[in-house]
Amino acid sequence: MFCKAEEAPDPVRDTYGRLLRTKYAYYILPVGPWSGGGLELINTNYTTCPLDVVQSGADSPGSPVAFFPVNLKKGVIRVLTDLNIMFPNTYTECPESPVWKVNHYYTNDPLNRDYFITTGGLVGNPEPETLGNWFKIQKFGDGYKLLHCPDVCTLCNFVCKDVGFYVQNGQRRLALTNYPFMVVFKRA
Repeated sequence: MFCKAEEAPDPVRDTYGRLLRTKYAYYILPVGPWSGGGLELINTNYTTCPLDVVQSGADSPGSPVAFFPVNLKKGVIRVLTDLNIMFPNTYTECPESPVWKVNHYYTNDPLNRDYFITTGGLVGNPEPETLGNWFKIQKFGDGYKLLHCPDVCTLCNFVCKDVGFYVQNGQRRLALTNYPFMVVFKRA
């Protein structure tokens, strides 16, 4: 009796059709040319740290990010695979790591609060305490969307939402929303 091997999810591709790989950094850019710029880190709450992930102005590609899938063996980024996202070349005076995480992450939140994307996450270490550090890329329309819906802990409760924007203090802050930010990836 033969067993059919489970197919790997489709690979994510950059703006030139190349596979996204763990050894490169990429700009996350909006699909539409008039949809603003790429992503960067700034201070949005009048405190110094941690820094928040926001969309830059229309003429800026932002800062490049690196992707770290839960299984680093192959080096190819695939759709709907848990991964960590990090700004690898961004120097800040903040003690927090430049790894993305969902800020103030509470899986049993009766208030259903806004969850903003900030820094201070960890690469790897999939367990209940790190659920807010895991994101996915999903094919969406002419590009992709980012989402937070971690599978790294099968017995855990988690929030499952698209990554989009909330405008706060004049900044388009990345947050968990019901309206996805449609993106493409360009090698830095």
